[in-house]
Amino acid sequence: MSTTHGMPRRSPTLRRDTDSADHGGRQRHIVLATMCAGMFLVQLDVTIVNVALPHIGTGLNTGLSGLQWVVDGYAVVLAGLLLAGGTLGDRYGHKRLVLDGLAIFGAASVACALASSAPVLIAARALQGVGAAALLPGTLAVLTRTFPNRAEQARAVGIWAGVSALALPAGPFVGGVLVTAMGWRSVFWINVPVVALAIIAAAVVVTESIEREDRPIDAAGVLTAAVVLSATVFAVIEAGAHGVTVSVMIAVVVAAAALTGFALAERRAGDDAMVPLALLRSRAFATANALAAAMNFVGIGTIFVSTLYLQGVQDRSPLMAAAFMLPLFLPVAVLSPIAGRMNSRWGPIAPMSIGFGCGILGGINLLRLTPDSPYLTVLPSLAGIGIGMGMLAAPIVSSALRAVDPARSGVASAANNTARQAAGALGIAVFGALAASPDDADRFVTGMHVNGLVAAAVWAAAALLAVGFLRGCALNNPESGSPSKGV
Repeated sequence: MSTTHGMPRRSPTLRRDTDSADHGGRQRHIVLATMCAGMFLVQLDVTIVNVALPHIGTGLNTGLSGLQWVVDGYAVVLAGLLLAGGTLGDRYGHKRLVLDGLAIFGAASVACALASSAPVLIAARALQGVGAAALLPGTLAVLTRTFPNRAEQARAVGIWAGVSALALPAGPFVGGVLVTAMGWRSVFWINVPVVALAIIAAAVVVTESIEREDRPIDAAGVLTAAVVLSATVFAVIEAGAHGVTVSVMIAVVVAAAALTGFALAERRAGDDAMVPLALLRSRAFATANALAAAMNFVGIGTIFVSTLYLQGVQDRSPLMAAAFMLPLFLPVAVLSPIAGRMNSRWGPIAPMSIGFGCGILGGINLLRLTPDSPYLTVLPSLAGIGIGMGMLAAPIVSSALRAVDPARSGVASAANNTARQAAGALGIAVFGALAASPDDADRFVTGMHVNGLVAAAVWAAAALLAVGFLRGCALNNPESGSPSKGV
């Protein structure tokens, strides 16, 4: 080795290789930050609008049903189009879908902020759902390509899940501050600069990847899947709010007919199907999505009724209730990256066992509640569910992605997110129906006791499923490297 003044001189080739590695590492972290920002916006808009609803109702002169659809219009479209977004990303490229989704979401946010009536706002919220459905599956698919090493990918997914969880506590706080300072329209204006920065960053640092540019679009599958999911989520939301009405029965019939059409369309499409039949028959993939559904069914349902308990039964202000919910929200954000690292080192069984165990204890603790319970009695339930979701999100998402071939990462991400979104809507409807109205405090608390038993039973069944199937499965192999090639 050559020297200068007696000191070893660093090889120019070694310096170039090191500099290139450092640059590649920085670029990948920028990609991670950008994908997290896009996903954060999607999740934030589920919660940030809630605190603005009274002001929206006054400003646009609309009643309760109109305000419900300001929230649900976004949720129904998002759930209905997620699978289509993942499939189109696999076909046209996930960078393109992420950029298109960001652009649509940003334009729809402007339309929301400028809305002059409730129908215009609801339509703009639905358009936000279109952008979110294009964007959300692509964020995970891009991360899968950016971090092909299994251990790095698990850690990246953990960070992605943690940032996603931050939207839960951030929504009420950010929304409350914005509405108080600048009015309800500001909760939509805040999206615009974030979207603009995310578009610039994604355009510069994200590398496009297209698996089969010649793959035909499964139009029948896209359409029927969107109808199935939209009609199902609509029926769940309406049944939870108004009981079994004519519109709910019609939605169920439409969903059943569309599901039959979807099965026929996918069988006819063969290898070019939006959701290949081999993927639907994969036990590993089905297990991961069942666990995702169980996680959100209990987690989102508990968040919904706990907020009603703190505000409606115990008469706390929205901001005070949000502060009291932090023991649930913060563990989700803090523990998700830790669970991702545990998953990369030991596999999913370890973090899942901790998560389901803590969540089951949290659900059982709901049996102790009374209308005037002190906060310390409520706290174990909030912390238990929060720790549970924080330990579950990353390994569940990673298991779903590793169960499929990387060429199907988009549809795998979309299917997993669809399971979570639809189950979350179902959890709100079921837990809300069991708890009834908070105006009747005693009846509501009795419903909370039932919810606690349901939460514990669902997560106990999910824990048995996870341990029974994933033990010894390839998905539990913590060895680093490329994701296993699946269906």
